Amino acid sequence: MSKVAIAVEKVSKVYKLYEKPSDRLKESLGLTKTKRYREHFALQDINFQINKGETIGIIGTNGSGKSTILKIITGVLNPTAGQVEVNGRISALLELGAGFNMEYTGIENIYLNGTMIGFEKEEIDEKLEAILSFADIGDFVYQPVKTYSSGMFVRLAFAVAINIEPEILIVDEALSVGDVFFQAKCYRKFEEFKKMGKTILFVSHDLGSINKYCDRAILLNKGSKIAEGETKEIIDMYKKLLVNQLDIAGEEQGELSIQEINNKQAVKESTKWKKSLSLNPDIIEYGEKQAEIVDFAIVDEYGYITNSIDKEKNFSIKMRIKFNQLIEEPIGAFTIKDIKGTEVTGTNTMFEDANIGTKEPGDEVRITFTQEMLLQGGEYMLSLGCTGYHQGEFTVFHRLYDVCNITVVSSKNTVGYFDIKSNVKLD
Repeated sequence: MSKVAIAVEKVSKVYKLYEKPSDRLKESLGLTKTKRYREHFALQDINFQINKGETIGIIGTNGSGKSTILKIITGVLNPTAGQVEVNGRISALLELGAGFNMEYTGIENIYLNGTMIGFEKEEIDEKLEAILSFADIGDFVYQPVKTYSSGMFVRLAFAVAINIEPEILIVDEALSVGDVFFQAKCYRKFEEFKKMGKTILFVSHDLGSINKYCDRAILLNKGSKIAEGETKEIIDMYKKLLVNQLDIAGEEQGELSIQEINNKQAVKESTKWKKSLSLNPDIIEYGEKQAEIVDFAIVDEYGYITNSIDKEKNFSIKMRIKFNQLIEEPIGAFTIKDIKGTEVTGTNTMFEDANIGTKEPGDEVRITFTQEMLLQGGEYMLSLGCTGYHQGEFTVFHRLYDVCNITVVSSKNTVGYFDIKSNVKLD
């Protein structure tokens, strides 16, 4: 018996892009011999194999082809070239509820979807209680789904998909549906599937979940497979790709090994650190710039400029300040806020007893704050500032609000904003 659950061999998907609808019509009617379209490779010569019982993550930027390859594996799309072999019954959490009839009740849609998957009515009868319990939408299950809120709709769709006892589970960002309690239930089910030895193909922008659950990972970019291998190494490569520090230009022989790519990397401090970051297009700044923050960076434990930091790893926040006037004892500061705007933590050179001294016009100073990342996994915003006393008055010389995001990658979160790193002992 084959140990392979999914085999993807030389798969490409090409779309024809037309400048105007009439060009498509002329070509379909055979009225022109001129090529009136350009080809877009959503996928190009993709190869990988997933063995039974493995949990594999696929990561990549938007437009890299992640959802396209999942749709080809599940049969929603046909490849332009290549082939896919699937050994086992698939449950795909892609477009939740795509097969629902909006006029039918929840119960009727459960039976409709079960029949489409290939179950007999008696088999669906046996699974009905588990589906209803998981969805937990009460008597609404007897109402047409067109009357459901979006939350109830995805809860029912997820419950149907997750309770059909698949051999292969394919998940595309679906674990983030519903409220926090339903998400926790979804992750418990996900972990249950792993323990049962199910094959799982997992696509997510949540690098913490990829790191926690996946045995291996695959990195896609612009329709091509860049590399696959140990999850942590692939995530590190993805983080470099996000800030244009992964050198993949000029490679036309297919994907590289992780070692080949890492050998091409060098820590580069460009003249502008911030060019390597994903910046907020709506930065709020103020101050008269007697002292001006001209550059800044977030640097991980390997020395790379990045927006993503691993929990419990050291990282640095760097600032370069140029002085346009005589300033005595300026203060450099940073603040980290959650996405709701709540200040979570921060510090400054005064708190840290790092006296910058007196600076003349034209002087510059580089400030590096280095610390351990103890925030929980998630998204945060970074603000920077330079303040001090000017002519006896406290003055904000330059402040940058929400200049960029910080993504904390974590495979273990606790309660609240910070992990207090508790040690547990059982006697």
